[in-house]
Amino acid sequence: MNWISEVVRPRIKTLFKRESPENLWIKCPDSGQMVFHKDVEANGFVIPGSDHHMRVTATDRLRLTFDEGKWLDVALPDVAIDPLKFRDEKRYIDRLKDARAKTGAIDAFKVGYGRVQGLAMTLAVQDFHFMGGSLGMAAGEAFIRGAETALEKKTPYVVFAASGGARMQEGILSLMQLPRTTVAVRMLRNAGLPYFVVLTNPTTGGVTASYAMLGDIHIAEPGALIGFAGPRVIEQTIREKLPDGFQRAEYLKDHGMVDMVVHRHEIPATLARLGRLLTKQPAPDGAVKPPLPVAEAV
Repeated sequence: MNWISEVVRPRIKTLFKRESPENLWIKCPDSGQMVFHKDVEANGFVIPGSDHHMRVTATDRLRLTFDEGKWLDVALPDVAIDPLKFRDEKRYIDRLKDARAKTGAIDAFKVGYGRVQGLAMTLAVQDFHFMGGSLGMAAGEAFIRGAETALEKKTPYVVFAASGGARMQEGILSLMQLPRTTVAVRMLRNAGLPYFVVLTNPTTGGVTASYAMLGDIHIAEPGALIGFAGPRVIEQTIREKLPDGFQRAEYLKDHGMVDMVVHRHEIPATLARLGRLLTKQPAPDGAVKPPLPVAEAV
């Protein structure tokens, strides 16, 4: 036994071992290019070379949209946890605990109030990282609380949709959120307040069948998958090959289901411009209003 190679060398390697973060590099889904994570984050989670829009967390979305990344968190109501005592391969309550530990969020929605390009707005963001952004009772209550905040503050209401559909572990209680959120949208319309929907990748299922397609204006991020059922399910049902780009943002814009496809970097300016137009507010005079304080929640 060579004690220098078998004993000394491994100990030296261990002594000088450098720990590397797991997410140091990101592989672009489009081009396969390996990109430094910090470069992608600095670019708003858009791959610099291919312009591929990565999914972002709800907190990052609010930070990227509000002026100076500052906003007031809107307190969300509590709901019953696991009302059906549902269990498949594991208990639903355990799935919730795992999702909360992984994301640090209570559920799939986060709501904030602040300024976007100087214009006061209420934003609700769906986080696909939390159980696929599925719509359950907590998400429905969050959407409605966001609408109520917009009514109270008299601001435009903006929803960033990202979801795989209804959360079936909650059964009919999940599906009941579809009409409830629709009623909240009607309240905004009756008050004359704009309701904008930003469709991100992916927006599918019951969310598309309810509030995601009820906006006054629908904005989509480039390449976002938007639809009710997935392309594979549709092809198996109709037994036909779907067109290239079917259910992607650009395809839906060409066929009249989406009003505009906007790059992530341009979304704040677009929302502010549309908000001023529909609320009949004058264009900014060049003096930027300070962001709202962040000391307390709404």
